[in-house]
Amino acid sequence: MKRIDKAYINGEFTALHGTEIFELINPSNHEKIGEVILADQVDTRKAIAAAKEAFKTFSKTSVEERIQILKNLKNSVDKRKDEFIETMIQEYGGTRQFCTFSIDNMTRVFDDMIETLRDFEFDRKAGNTLVQMMSLGVVGIITPWNSSNSFICSKFATAVAAGCTVVVKPSEMSALQTQLIIEWFHEAGLPKGIFNVINGLGGIVGNEIVNHPDIAKISFTGSTNTGKMIAKGAVDTMKRVTLELGGKSPNIILDDADFEQAIPQAVFGAYMNSGQACIAPTRLLVPQSRLEEVNELAKQAALQILVGNPADENTNVGPMVSENQYNRVQSYIKLGLDEGAVLLTGGTGKPEGLENGNFVKATIFTNVRNDMRIAQEEIFGPVLSIISYENEEEAVAIANDTSYGLAAYITSSDENRALKIASQIEAGRVCVNGFKHDPLAPFGGFKQSGIGREFGTFGLEEYLEPKSILV
Repeated sequence: MKRIDKAYINGEFTALHGTEIFELINPSNHEKIGEVILADQVDTRKAIAAAKEAFKTFSKTSVEERIQILKNLKNSVDKRKDEFIETMIQEYGGTRQFCTFSIDNMTRVFDDMIETLRDFEFDRKAGNTLVQMMSLGVVGIITPWNSSNSFICSKFATAVAAGCTVVVKPSEMSALQTQLIIEWFHEAGLPKGIFNVINGLGGIVGNEIVNHPDIAKISFTGSTNTGKMIAKGAVDTMKRVTLELGGKSPNIILDDADFEQAIPQAVFGAYMNSGQACIAPTRLLVPQSRLEEVNELAKQAALQILVGNPADENTNVGPMVSENQYNRVQSYIKLGLDEGAVLLTGGTGKPEGLENGNFVKATIFTNVRNDMRIAQEEIFGPVLSIISYENEEEAVAIANDTSYGLAAYITSSDENRALKIASQIEAGRVCVNGFKHDPLAPFGGFKQSGIGREFGTFGLEEYLEPKSILV
C-alpha cells in the first residue's frame, strides 16, 4: 500500500498542513491500495504564492527556453510509461487497451505543443497597431479521474508554451497516477514554482483556487454542474475560464453506410474507457427502416464485448471507478426500463463472476425516444441508447436536441453527404467515418458542454491576453 503525504510546491515535495485522509480503493476488487493526505486552504495558498512568484521570471522566458522545457518533459515521461499503465489499471480500473492508448496520446502532447509554439506569433500587427500576446498569469488546473494524466499534461504543456505557471488540483481518486507525473516532471528539472500540485477536495482546494485573486485563469475538465459552479465563482475576480464539460454525443449512421462494419464500431465506441468518457457516442441514431437489422447487429457486437479484469489485454470494459459511480449507472439502467425503452442486452446487476468489483454489464437499449432521460443525461457507464429516425432532417434534429454539444459522429459511404450533415450538427468536434483525433485542432463544447477550446493555437490563445500598443 502506498501513502502520499506531501504536496509538490515550488519544486519540492512539501509537508502538508491538511490532515484529512482519503483512501484509494481498487475498483476491480475493493481492496485498499493506498491513501493520500488531503491539502487544505493553507497548502493551496502556499502553492498559489509559489506560482505567482515564479511567474515574474517565467513569463519572460524565450520561445526556445519553453521548447526545451517541453522536450525535457517529453523525455522524462517516455522513460516510465509501462509503470504508469499499471498504475492506471489498478487505481481507476482503466482497461489495458485504453490505458495504452491514453498514455501514447499523453506523450504526444509535448511534441504537438512544440510544433504549435514554433509557428506562433506572439507579436502581431492589426492595422497600424502592435498587438502583443501576453502570458495571462497563474493558471488553476482542475482535472477529473478519467484520463487525468492526459488532462494534466496537455494543460500544463499549453501553460508552459504561454509562459504561465500553474497550480494543479487533480482528482483525489487519481493520487497514485498524479504522484508519478509529479516525479516525472521533477526529474525533468523544471524551474521552481512553475508546476505545483496539491491533492484535495473540490469544496476546499478547488474553491480556494477558484476564489483566490492571484489565480488569473481556470482550466477545468469535468462535469457540467461543477463547471457551472466554477464559472460563477470565477466571475468575482474576472478569471478567464476554459471549461471542457459533459457530453451526450450522437452517432448518426446514414442509410448508405456499411452497417455490418458501422454498427459494431458504434457499440465498441460507446464503451470507450468503459463508457466513462465525455466524448463517448452513447446515442446511436439509425434509420427506422433498418432498426430491426441494427438491433441484431448491435446485439451480436455486444456479445463480443468482454467485461472483466482490466489488466487483461482483451478486456473491453473494466469496472466503474467507484461504488458511487456503479450505483449511478445501475440507477440509469433501471430508469431506462421504467421509461419504456427495450433492453436489447445487459441490464442491472453485475456480470457473473465479477461480484467483488464495480462491474456493469455492457448494456444496450433500443426503441429509445430522445426525450427519455437515458437519452438526455450523461450516464458515464457502458450504456448505449439506439434511437431511430425517418430521414436526414430528423436525424439532425434529434442529434441537436440535447443540452450538450461536445462531440458527434457520422458514418456514410458518401463523404460529401456526411460533411453536409456535419456542418449542421451543434457540437465542438464531429468525426466522419470513424473515431479520430487531431491534437492541433480545437477541442471543446457547444452549449452546456463547455466554454473555450483546448489544443493547438486555439488552446494556446486561451492562456494569453492580447495587448494593443498604438504608436
